[in-house]
Amino acid sequence: MKTAFKIFVITLFISLSVHQLNAQTIYAGRYKAVFTAPPKNVPTSKVPDAPLAGNGDIGLTLGGTPDKLSLFLGKNDFWRAYPVYPGGGIALPGGLDIRIAALQGAAYHAEQIQDKAAIKARFCKDDLNVSLNAWVSATKNIVVAEFTSNKTCQLNINLWAKEGNTSVNHTGKNNPVYWVTRSFENTPLLEWPSHVAMAMKVLGGKPVSENIVMLPANEKVTITVTIYTNHDRKDWKDGAIREAGALTNVSVESIRREHEKWWTAFWAKSNVRIADTLLEKYYYASQYLFACSSRGNKFAPGIWGPFITRDSSAWGGDYHLNYNYQAPFWAAYSSNYIDLIDNYDQPLLDYIEKGGIHARELLHMKGIYYPVGIGPKGLVTTRWPLTPNEMEKRYGTRENTIDGGYKFLGQKINAVFGAGNMLMRFYSTYDETYAQRIYPYLLACADFWENYLKFENGRYVIYMDHYGEVMPNLKNKGQWRDQLGDFNSTLSLGLVKMLFKGIIDVSNFLNVDENRRNKWQYIHTHMSDFPTGEIDGRLSLKSVEKSPSVWHSQIAGLARVSIHGLILPGGVCGPKTDSVFNKILLSDVSHWKDHMTSSGEWGNTLGNGIETCFPGAVRVGYSSDEILKYLKDRIAIKSLPNLWITQDGGGIETLAAVPLTVNEMLMQSYEGILRIFPNWNHQKDAGFDNLRAYGAFLVSSCLKKGQIKYVKIRSEKGRLCNLENPWPDKVIQLIRNNIEAETLSGRTLTFFTKENEDIKISPK
Repeated sequence: MKTAFKIFVITLFISLSVHQLNAQTIYAGRYKAVFTAPPKNVPTSKVPDAPLAGNGDIGLTLGGTPDKLSLFLGKNDFWRAYPVYPGGGIALPGGLDIRIAALQGAAYHAEQIQDKAAIKARFCKDDLNVSLNAWVSATKNIVVAEFTSNKTCQLNINLWAKEGNTSVNHTGKNNPVYWVTRSFENTPLLEWPSHVAMAMKVLGGKPVSENIVMLPANEKVTITVTIYTNHDRKDWKDGAIREAGALTNVSVESIRREHEKWWTAFWAKSNVRIADTLLEKYYYASQYLFACSSRGNKFAPGIWGPFITRDSSAWGGDYHLNYNYQAPFWAAYSSNYIDLIDNYDQPLLDYIEKGGIHARELLHMKGIYYPVGIGPKGLVTTRWPLTPNEMEKRYGTRENTIDGGYKFLGQKINAVFGAGNMLMRFYSTYDETYAQRIYPYLLACADFWENYLKFENGRYVIYMDHYGEVMPNLKNKGQWRDQLGDFNSTLSLGLVKMLFKGIIDVSNFLNVDENRRNKWQYIHTHMSDFPTGEIDGRLSLKSVEKSPSVWHSQIAGLARVSIHGLILPGGVCGPKTDSVFNKILLSDVSHWKDHMTSSGEWGNTLGNGIETCFPGAVRVGYSSDEILKYLKDRIAIKSLPNLWITQDGGGIETLAAVPLTVNEMLMQSYEGILRIFPNWNHQKDAGFDNLRAYGAFLVSSCLKKGQIKYVKIRSEKGRLCNLENPWPDKVIQLIRNNIEAETLSGRTLTFFTKENEDIKISPK
């Protein structure tokens, strides 16, 4: 028995080690982005088409040709804190140019190596081969670019800070460190100063002049750039110079080991296996790009993440609150990347004071009222142009004092929209410290909507909160107010219902405000029904109950904006919550194909919404095979060589599309019932490890030859688990911490768990 047990333990250890290796090297490492030509879209105001690397704070975009390489260095916390864009918003710190004259006209080959988070490139001309390995340290504020060559050649190196847009720039040299700084300060209406320092040190090679280094044959030249802002540390400039000066080849190798260790741990957080190489490729690429864009202890990423290649990015690269800011995080909850998203709440919390002022002064309401776009540290980014002339030039009217000069665009729901992610994280973790952190925000939202809702004919109704943005523009020439008047928008009804359900749950969990729960429950129970109408003999969802807008008044069926309120992040509708209403939504999705004019247009996601419509269709139960087919068609029509799926209206939100769609097919829990492979073709093998479910459960399972082989659950908080029985006609055996426990049966299995308990479930 002892020998057998030893063999079992050794086999188990090998199995676990190999599986962890597979998650990184096979599922992440086998897929990489390959570039055979220099990028065409760098610099850009939107998504670059170049090789990318990052650490969730610093973004590296490799632009240029082999003889004129440009490493653009973006940073999530470097903002021009000005309330209007263009001009305000996230700004470009600068970059690093490397000129290699001998490579003019050279062949270009680069790879985005995602398991190690590096960019590897090779440039060849005649018998000269130069290689580049570039990466952003996962644990330090350091960018590393390593060059090797088979023949001696010259590197002309230039570290630069972006100039203009009212910035103040300085350069200097503290041997052996070259440094540049860029600062925004002392400008009227600037809400806070931003400073960035970039300090470069070159290791190896033979200096020829101040900017030229000889790269000897078969040796390595390592260029390091250390980057700090005043939001990182008070001694942002001196600290960057000092740390850059201390770097050696030995310390860079140590930093590399820490970097690779971090990424190994990241890839071990969870994995999926679906035997579809194209979708797995985009699944893991999207997870990589998100991890490059966001880190919990740093500033949250804006629309384009840290991959900034110019000032005045589209929409200021801000936090757009009517979905763009929230959506990039949606796949992170089920993917078990909680440590990457701890930055999400801070901008919303920081704006509470101003949101309260807006509510009181503009609407005479309690609670908080948020504009469409904000930034970090209480910054508003969406003021109307500050002069009537500029207003007329951009929006066709001289009236720049609409809503006190702020862009609310007819929408009252933005603050509650922000609460959706908070509730997703709360339900996914049941973390008491986190619940205490977000509760004041939820309470401020509830205060507003208790005050704003109207109770009429036995139901709560919502006036003047608009399904879409209503604003002046050059097309309507300032004639826009006749479009105001939406009544009971599905977006608003769903999100308000989500809010009151959520605050009841968090209040119960924290055991606070018990005296208010009856009122909140009454509101939740008596919210107006979601509006429907008949079209072609079938019931279909309406965008709003009533509206002066012809577009909003149509019976258009379930679409992106309604999905936000009802399904994601709303989570108030589903096959378990209301099966009858879900059939209406499912019918609507089945008619999306009626509106297609070409491949890739299913769900109307070319402008916006790939991260919303595809997982939304999964949740209502539409055919997984058709969804995946349409998803691949959509990827084919609009994606970049770096595997970033693009759309017209935003950037990093698309990184949630493939992971969330696949995760929701393999596991769902948002209705309080854990469901395994709820929308997956059971004739196709699949598996997953450590997807995170509501209830603070980590779940693993495997489907082979039409049979679910097991379900494994790690209970972090010891909560009650409701599991839809994967084997409804069989008696089920629970194994708790490797010991046989109770047996269960029935369509739903309900069982208690203990904190940090491991449970395996399989047919008896």
